[in-house]
Amino acid sequence: MISIIGRKNAGKTTLLVAVAAELARRKFRVMTIKHGTHPADLDQRGKDTWRHWHEGKAERVLMEAPGERVLFERTAQEADPIALARRYLDGAEIVLVEGFKRARLPKIEVYRLAAGPEPIFDAKLHQSGEWVAMVTDNPAYRAEFPVFRFSDTAWLVTLANLAWDRAKILAP
Repeated sequence: MISIIGRKNAGKTTLLVAVAAELARRKFRVMTIKHGTHPADLDQRGKDTWRHWHEGKAERVLMEAPGERVLFERTAQEADPIALARRYLDGAEIVLVEGFKRARLPKIEVYRLAAGPEPIFDAKLHQSGEWVAMVTDNPAYRAEFPVFRFSDTAWLVTLANLAWDRAKILAP
């Protein structure tokens, strides 16, 4: 498992999708977890599964369709990404996590100047060993870990290699 973190609108999803596609291209079984800051509303009002969930107050709603499956599940509290992966993502060779910046996972941070003047990583607060890399548009940013510029070429392949090499291994 490895987490892609960054401030709002920094490009976390774009980077996760690119890394996931690169690892999937290499034939790895890639699975992902997305941390949201508010309850997800993925269903359409008035549709059957929406009614099961909102009107029927079902604890779980599982929707099966050709080629896909979606589970809605009510929870008393948020789980950490490691517990979620163990419960739902059996068989993954690598799990890419978007968010969960406080989780004890290796991190790749996306830092864009437009999203905030400073990255989340702060050498006074964080251990640089937890940060695998930074992808940034700040030409002046330097760190003890690899820093990639969006303008660089071929950084995605190197970043996918780092993600694979540094991902936290889950013990059974």
